[in-house]
Amino acid sequence: MNAHHNGIADAVLCTLEQYFRDLDGEKPMAVYEMVIKSVEKPMLQYVLDRTHGNQSAAAELLGINRNTLRRKLIDNSLL
Repeated sequence: MNAHHNGIADAVLCTLEQYFRDLDGEKPMAVYEMVIKSVEKPMLQYVLDRTHGNQSAAAELLGINRNTLRRKLIDNSLL
């Protein structure tokens, strides 16, 4: 794993630690979905900006099928 991946993982870990501290005894709910939704939308926005809105190039950069990308864009209110 390169330094960029470690930086992303470290940021997620730091954010999760803060989330659990802020719960102050409350029970956490749907942590997986919260993390995926928190990361997915800004990632999709960034990659689309980076590819100047070219969905085929964005899908290739993400390593996913273009139809999968379109579904994710719709799910994240980006289309």
